[in-house]
Amino acid sequence: MDLDKIEKLVKIIENSSIQEFSIKEGNSKITLSRRGGQLSGQAVALSAEQSKGAGEEEGEDENYITSPIVGTFYSAPAPGEPAFVRVGDVVKAGDTVCILEAMKLMNEVQSEYDCEIEAVLVSNEQRVEYGQPLFKVKKVQD
Repeated sequence: MDLDKIEKLVKIIENSSIQEFSIKEGNSKITLSRRGGQLSGQAVALSAEQSKGAGEEEGEDENYITSPIVGTFYSAPAPGEPAFVRVGDVVKAGDTVCILEAMKLMNEVQSEYDCEIEAVLVSNEQRVEYGQPLFKVKKVQD
């Protein structure tokens, strides 16, 4: 999903009475919602393995959480606060792992599966591209 489409969606939501909106395109899902009159959003990167279903190979150890949009990476919810995740942390599906800012809209990026963070591949306040790996992860077996 390109930045122009996201910008148009934000303007439509701001000028309407819609309280929450979600859209999925390819491997990206964006949710916009109003909280206390302020527009906020979240973006989720879907892994290729998830979109294919359960056809996962046994020897596949390298998995990544990738950027669903172009934006600025933030590892913590605010300056001076601890990072959402660190190397060695185990996260559950749906846990927020970082924030990506695009056009003054803060998008929470969530893990799509239970995993352990093996490496943080970008630094705080770094610009990231669509599809760029943000975290190297190891899936946790149930």
